[in-house]
Amino acid sequence: MREDGPVSQLLRVREVLAGAGYTVGGVRELLGPVAGGALARDEIVPALRATRGGSPLEVLTRLFWLQVPVPVESIPADELAAAGLVEVSGGEMRALVRVEPLEGVRGDGHVGYAVSDLKVRRPGGGGLPASDHVVGTGGASGNLARLVVHRGVDNLLDLGTGCGVQAVHAAARNPGVRVTATDVNPRALRLAAMSFALSGVEGAELLEGSLLEPVQGRRFDLIVSNPPFVVAPEEGPRFTYRESGMAGDDFCRSLVGKASDYLTEGGYCQLLANWLHVDGVPWEERVGAWVDGCDAWIVQRDVQDPAEYAELWLRDSCEAGTPEYRARYDAWLDHFERHGVVGVGFGWITLRRSERPVVRVEEVRHAVEEPVGAYVADVLDGLAKGAEFSTSCGQLLAAAPGLVQEQVGPPGAEDPERIVLRQAGRLRRAAGVGTVEAGLAGVCDGTLPLDPLLDAIAQLTGMDAAQVRAHADAVLPELIADGFFI
Repeated sequence: MREDGPVSQLLRVREVLAGAGYTVGGVRELLGPVAGGALARDEIVPALRATRGGSPLEVLTRLFWLQVPVPVESIPADELAAAGLVEVSGGEMRALVRVEPLEGVRGDGHVGYAVSDLKVRRPGGGGLPASDHVVGTGGASGNLARLVVHRGVDNLLDLGTGCGVQAVHAAARNPGVRVTATDVNPRALRLAAMSFALSGVEGAELLEGSLLEPVQGRRFDLIVSNPPFVVAPEEGPRFTYRESGMAGDDFCRSLVGKASDYLTEGGYCQLLANWLHVDGVPWEERVGAWVDGCDAWIVQRDVQDPAEYAELWLRDSCEAGTPEYRARYDAWLDHFERHGVVGVGFGWITLRRSERPVVRVEEVRHAVEEPVGAYVADVLDGLAKGAEFSTSCGQLLAAAPGLVQEQVGPPGAEDPERIVLRQAGRLRRAAGVGTVEAGLAGVCDGTLPLDPLLDAIAQLTGMDAAQVRAHADAVLPELIADGFFI
């Protein structure tokens, strides 16, 4: 297989893919909701039925997405074979790699392609993924792409690039960005190079090595990483796409701790991560202590107990249903028990290099507005502003757009029992507030200083002006950090 086929051949293949309309939108329209929904569950029969017509789009979908052989005369076999994407035998083409079209994180059209190893479909069906297996796009890569900040960057590091999907997304948002992609797996770098060629990402630098070793002494405007964060026992098979070989969650801890040394001032590092919940140690304190020299927003989106976590990753590597499954499952549980692990958290980490770092570690389980990258910079700005806020500092405040006020109490009552401010978008937080905060939310528009507003609220409520100001000093910093005021 010629994984490193010449760029010119891949460019010709790109024309074939584009000419056939092989995009996410094109495939979605081709399959329709029933076959598309089944495919999302890894059931391909409805999709096979929907792609029997023989058009170029149907053939490419069967070949590269559904991974079934197609007739050699249906599309330019020579071009695909010369680029190392297919093999030809007995009048049929079979895909050697998976070529997935990518859509922008706002659903704003085609941005490129990701080249990865063929998807393993049948747990227990005979054989594990190769140790150097390169995975394609999935839920995790999509989550990270939607998290990455929407701001202009001149240079980007995609650390642990895998198939190159994060660099493709970032390059689509930042035309002309200088891309550096690293990975410990040489095969991943070869497939990422193919992704870049098919996606029009020019001049990318691909470097082999672990963590930040290949870029010693350099700084970047943006570091993005979907790292090998899986916490696995020492014994048994390992897969480079998900496991670093470092103990526990040390890979993520090391990346977070070193990031500031590799960022330009105000530069961002964003990654997905697992972290251990260790018996007797608050996870927020443990993970928050990783941060050095950066503003940080660390969000736990899910927690699994040791058994759930082991089952997830044994299914991922197709070990479920094999004769070794029970012993492997036992080994995972033994590993967690030896290290006092009572759970494993999963979430986002966003860092921004700062002279006066502010760190927030929290759990957000509910659905939020996507893509988070459209407002993640505002979240960090709010954390910094909240940490420095005082009514005596002369700052102007405005109620955040999209706030909704809810009042709870008996019908006809003059005063509500409870007032809730709720964000209609973004992080969709809700906060119980008092009369002072509710009053400010109704009048703060960013043009008037706080002092006369607080005095007016004191007069209207009959409260002492000093008490109103003290209350505002106590509650506004958290409301600003939570995004209710800007």
